[in-house]
Amino acid sequence: MKAYERLLRYVTFDTASDESNPECPSTASQRVFAKALAAEMRELGFEKVQIDGNGYLYGMISGNTDSDFCIGLIAHLDTVADVPSSPVRPRIITCTGEDIRLENGSVLAKSKIPPQCVGKRLIVTDGNTLLGADDKAGIAEILTMAEYFKEHPEVPHGRIAVAFTPDEEIGRGADRFDIPLFGADAAYTADGGAFGEVEFETFNAASAEVVISGINCHPGSAKGRMINALRVASEFDAQIPASERPETTEGDEGFYHLNGQNGNVDKTVMRYILRDHDEQKLEQRKAQMLAIAATLNAQYGEGTVEVRLTDAYRNMAGPIREHWYLMEKAYAAVTAAGGTPVSRPIRGGTDGAELSFRGLPCPNLGTGGYFFHSRLEFACIEEMDAATEALVHLVSSYADFKGD
Repeated sequence: MKAYERLLRYVTFDTASDESNPECPSTASQRVFAKALAAEMRELGFEKVQIDGNGYLYGMISGNTDSDFCIGLIAHLDTVADVPSSPVRPRIITCTGEDIRLENGSVLAKSKIPPQCVGKRLIVTDGNTLLGADDKAGIAEILTMAEYFKEHPEVPHGRIAVAFTPDEEIGRGADRFDIPLFGADAAYTADGGAFGEVEFETFNAASAEVVISGINCHPGSAKGRMINALRVASEFDAQIPASERPETTEGDEGFYHLNGQNGNVDKTVMRYILRDHDEQKLEQRKAQMLAIAATLNAQYGEGTVEVRLTDAYRNMAGPIREHWYLMEKAYAAVTAAGGTPVSRPIRGGTDGAELSFRGLPCPNLGTGGYFFHSRLEFACIEEMDAATEALVHLVSSYADFKGD
């Protein structure tokens, strides 16, 4: 079975995670998907297949060499909830380089189509939902790689640990990851975009919940009494530099992102994510949020604005540089599969970011997906095939590896 055929089946599972639910997994559908994958893994010859109490799925492929080194592969079960996630209605088209018109009338302009996708087959949606290639493409490629090794026992490889995690999209994917149970000495996440991406640098990440307490009263007698929490919220956001928002930044530029707001005159809650590749600059962003709150509290009264900051993950560049063989082997695998390795700072994060700081270094690999977290999301079939081939080369390169 090809990786894209698996993806077409996997996207029928609605696995959007739920940030408001503290349970793990945050949605029951992720466990349903994990159970289906566990059954497939057993059919593919995995050993020690288990879903733990938190919905993490683990399995192991025995090696056929004398190497004691175990390489790991990780992908995540969930998709974002910010975009409609069901029902996904995928279809395959050939990219001609012209505008791609989806069934609901949405258009992916030709100016935004990556040139490497022209002439290739793409899996798109009807425009009403995301596709879910983030990260079901990664899961599909890992299991297609496993199928290859089952069908080609003559190809040497060491032990291969595989894990599929819940709730990565809400920043919790690594929280309850059991590294000893996983059993790998090092790993890769298959959670990137274009084929050829080999990423080792992520954002440093934090979140900010801004709670604004207003004073409501009858609007007819509001003068000098009312504090409209909705308007204070607008004032707060207006003090965030427009040049430091996601829609105005790129490359290694960090940002403040307002990604949720609800409330009324009496109380309004705003949710921001803060990102920067430079840890010191992230601290400056956090300090700026507190400074804005202090300014507004001086105007409207102490306690009107409260900022609650939470750290999420750190830039994994440091730990990866200490195990650079992981990058060198990934570069070689991409090249062997006909690609050109590219390393750019990830404008986001992966489970590997936190795991790298916990002693399991995890660079990230491209899967052939584009426009993640969007109704315009698509996966390139030929790139998925190449990414699967690269995984085969990568794992095989550890057949006699003794460690760094």
